[in-house]
Amino acid sequence: MKRLLFSGCIASLVFFSNCARNPVTGKKEVVLMSEQQELAQGKEADPQVIAQFGLYPDSSIQRFINEKGRQMAAVSHRPNIEYNFRVLNSTVVNAFAIPGGYVYFTRGIMAYFNNEAEFAGVLGHEIGHIAARHSVAQQRTAMLGQLGIIAGIVINPNLAQFADLASQGLQLMMLKYSRDDERQADELGVEYSSKINYDARQMAEFFNTLKRQETNSGAAALPPFLSTHPDPGERNTTVAKLANEWRQKLNLTNPMVNTESYLRRIEGLVYGDDPREGYLENQVFYHPELKFQFNVPSGWAYQNSPQQVQMAPKDGKALMIFMLAPGKTLQEAANAIVQQYKLQPVETREVNVNGLPAVAMVADLPQQQGVIRTLSYLIQDGNMIYHMIGLSAPADFNAYSSYFTNTMQSFRQLTDASKLNRKPERIHIKSVAQAGTLEQALRYYNIPTNRLEELAVLNGMNLKDNLKAGSLIKVVGQ
Repeated sequence: MKRLLFSGCIASLVFFSNCARNPVTGKKEVVLMSEQQELAQGKEADPQVIAQFGLYPDSSIQRFINEKGRQMAAVSHRPNIEYNFRVLNSTVVNAFAIPGGYVYFTRGIMAYFNNEAEFAGVLGHEIGHIAARHSVAQQRTAMLGQLGIIAGIVINPNLAQFADLASQGLQLMMLKYSRDDERQADELGVEYSSKINYDARQMAEFFNTLKRQETNSGAAALPPFLSTHPDPGERNTTVAKLANEWRQKLNLTNPMVNTESYLRRIEGLVYGDDPREGYLENQVFYHPELKFQFNVPSGWAYQNSPQQVQMAPKDGKALMIFMLAPGKTLQEAANAIVQQYKLQPVETREVNVNGLPAVAMVADLPQQQGVIRTLSYLIQDGNMIYHMIGLSAPADFNAYSSYFTNTMQSFRQLTDASKLNRKPERIHIKSVAQAGTLEQALRYYNIPTNRLEELAVLNGMNLKDNLKAGSLIKVVGQ
């Protein structure tokens, strides 16, 4: 269903709850909630998003995004609402907004900006979605609760509740906008960033960097930032034209780019997985802080978050989740998850998992659409009880039960010092010693050959691009 526009509100009285004037276009349109409801929805969803991903623990970067965000929101079409800006502790390269003035950037996307103007363009784009109430409009047609959060797959809707997909925050952040919405957000990003004196032409170049990053890395764990956007070539032309128009309109003679100040700001930013929160290596998940490890099935998609580890085959017919269990004893934990998920136990037995006491339980979950069969292992390690659960339709359960069992029985204490002491990679800003190509500069700083293209994309450049002596570049290392 496309957005419906009316000259008045009469038609909406029968079928819809509200008709309001769009803050950007000035046109009247049907919406499902008032502004007060929108603000309340965002306020309720924000803690859920933070709980799922965590905030990046850098007060300087958090202050930076809030200062720039509020400065830009003040020149937007909705300066009257309260805005909140967060940098999430996620390696996924993405930025998104939810209703009510909440904007989120991941540390992953912060790593790929190469100046403040690029950052400001994307920030304006996300504020534009809020200003035009795009997310409120999209909720009319979105199939909420039926979106898989694991990379590249859509989980069977009956399994989605176990992946926290029923939470309002995750539903909202996974809304996809129409191409018209994205084009309008681009226009607003140019307008808002220009109004606070940034060079909006940099915004288009950054979309090319994102396109290269997505191509090199495969599907993101969140819906790709560019999934519904126009072609990058088209955007370059359109954004550059709009940027020049706003420069003339605002008489900007020297708009800001601020390359060095931005690069200095992200010195030391964690790049990629943070081992302290768990990491995957050669199909083994290691958690140095909690000192455990387990195998991840080959070919399965994987996502780690502060609350749980999710794993699933590419066909989406099964789901495995690792998380903490409530209770002080295995029996308490088993009773708690039966009540929490309304499971009907089929078989329960005590087992031993690599020297650790455990309970294995097969149980069914009746639903309107049918039954889900589950296999749970509750494993006690000291004061901690861990819950590993595998889920599938009964018809698929035998095909996946061996994957579930092998992963759950692979759980063991982590004792390997090389895994326990793993340090995260971080971004480091280096000055080019002498003029030459980017490839020459990266090789000078001992970047391995197989990572040269990755670092070229990170720097928003090509390997054969020339650099002047004294130019700043990003490298990564511990």
